[in-house]
Amino acid sequence: MLRFLFALTLLPATYFGSEAAAEDTLPALTNGTAPANFEEMWSGFDPRAEPLDVELLQEWEEDGVVLRIVRFHIGVFKGQKATLAAIYGFPAGTDNRIKKHPGLVQIHGGGQYADHRACLMNAKRGYATVSIAWVGRISAPGYRVGPAEVKLFWGEKTDAPNHKLTTDWGAVDGYHAPCRNPKNNFPSAKPWPWTIDDVESPRNSPWFLCAVAARRALTFLEQQPEVDPDRLGVYGHSMGGKLTVMTAVDSRVKAAAPSCGGMSDRDNASDIFVSTICDNVSLKQIACPIIFLSPANDFHGRIGDLPRAVNGIKSDDWRVTCSPHHNHQDSAEYEVATLLWFDQQLKNSFDFPKTPETSLQLANDDGIPSILIKPDTSRHIETIDVFYTQHGKATETNSDRENTTNRFWRHAAASLSDGTWTATLPVTTVDQPLWVYANVTYGLDGPVSGAGYYYGIYTAKTFNVSSVLDTASPEQLKAASVKATLNQSLVIEDFADDWQKEWFSYKPAEWPRATHKVYDGQWRAPDNAKLSLQVRSQQPNKLVIMIDGYAAIADVEKGDAWQDVTFASKDFRNLAGDSLPGWKDIRELKLSDAERLRPARGDSTPSKIVGRNWKGQPPEFRNLRWIDNAPNKQRP
Repeated sequence: MLRFLFALTLLPATYFGSEAAAEDTLPALTNGTAPANFEEMWSGFDPRAEPLDVELLQEWEEDGVVLRIVRFHIGVFKGQKATLAAIYGFPAGTDNRIKKHPGLVQIHGGGQYADHRACLMNAKRGYATVSIAWVGRISAPGYRVGPAEVKLFWGEKTDAPNHKLTTDWGAVDGYHAPCRNPKNNFPSAKPWPWTIDDVESPRNSPWFLCAVAARRALTFLEQQPEVDPDRLGVYGHSMGGKLTVMTAVDSRVKAAAPSCGGMSDRDNASDIFVSTICDNVSLKQIACPIIFLSPANDFHGRIGDLPRAVNGIKSDDWRVTCSPHHNHQDSAEYEVATLLWFDQQLKNSFDFPKTPETSLQLANDDGIPSILIKPDTSRHIETIDVFYTQHGKATETNSDRENTTNRFWRHAAASLSDGTWTATLPVTTVDQPLWVYANVTYGLDGPVSGAGYYYGIYTAKTFNVSSVLDTASPEQLKAASVKATLNQSLVIEDFADDWQKEWFSYKPAEWPRATHKVYDGQWRAPDNAKLSLQVRSQQPNKLVIMIDGYAAIADVEKGDAWQDVTFASKDFRNLAGDSLPGWKDIRELKLSDAERLRPARGDSTPSKIVGRNWKGQPPEFRNLRWIDNAPNKQRP
């Protein structure tokens, strides 16, 4: 049930607080010298000092949850007020002031929205949540502020039908995608007319501004009568993950859960940026319990930086959860870790298993590495899975994005003996590093639902706890006499046993699957090869095979017989009708029923869907392989 109670533009300041201070929130630079470290950057800022001056823009009740669109005072910068818009939600009821709820600050990613679904779903689990709109975009029933509405707000088009109040950064610019001003200053601390300081300074970075806003959101939460100020948490995705780490330095934060961000922004051409804004600077200050949600192929929060992140924090209470193959998205059994973490830390209603202990063994008699795993057995274990890759690099940067997002993770089954699980890790080469981690899947006592990374509603019946990444360099592999025992193969997939462990989907309830196996040298295609697959279906259908934005479509006949499907690289075409230029450097292969072909960046051509919804039971597959047409050449 959704019931609007009232909608006001502004409630009197005498009800919500006094007028904002006239002087600037941050102290002026001393002798024009910019802050050079964490302490200097935050010196003089008190997130509680100024009144909030809360405006109530809209209120309604939905499914037993009170939801509000609010704005409140961030601070005064260069003589102008800055105001943050947000959605606030908490469980409805008359006993809220007696039985106070833990509070959460939810921080969206770049160019995204504050969304009422985060507040709604969290409130159903007993949390009060403020979803902050640092970009100015808001998604809620009857109050949607998209990019067009943000521009109306900037232009003060108050007579426009779609004009709505939203975040106002005043004289500075904390917006993103697009920024209000033509320069995206997030990677920079350089001065511009719309920055705080007129010299290079960390206070010029929108990262700092948005972290100030998030800490003010903590102040908003602790002042709400239904919130327990001693039980506050913060979480966010992508850019929100980095901002979560920057906000978790506040002593009021008792638990944090950054996803896909907050550990890899460590390199910058600016020495001032590196000493103040980079992730490792804030990580060193974090003393609260923290869980990192780190998909193994994520471009923004790279798993290779995860060991440094957990080793760099003050807190001894941390966990990690790492889905294999995923990039910047996740599925329910990984997303739910955020809620379970807060349940443990803020409600004491859940016991999160300890991080599995692992030991990478290189010097084995057979020359094949192995890993030993000792999981926490306090809960029922569903599965233990080991994933390893040789596509990692000793030092990764943003320039390694293609490798990071497409690396292939092999699955290794683990066997139990005397309380320890063991998995063998055969490799293709000793000239590349070995990266490996273990996933332990536990059952839940009952299903848990929440709003995921992009506010899609999920329900989890299991959850995952990962070990921290173990690594071995080529020098270590050679010193331990490791042997390369995996040979090149024409057979890409036999679809037997646990084959899906090396494939992935962001919608696991549906049958389409993708893999990065073709990115691995073991399955490198011969120059003149064709791609072959056998399939059968209960009804006539169209099978779409996608390779890096190029599609080939096969008509699948009804019947019990296996049907051969074979394509050359020229049979795969993109939206423009161009053929895949060859098999060299291909990255991802997907089997699907329907896919959307998208234009290249900067191309305004409308996208197009190829294929159609699958009819009947999911298809069966076998024998995905390369057919080598080169004469007098045989490979297994």
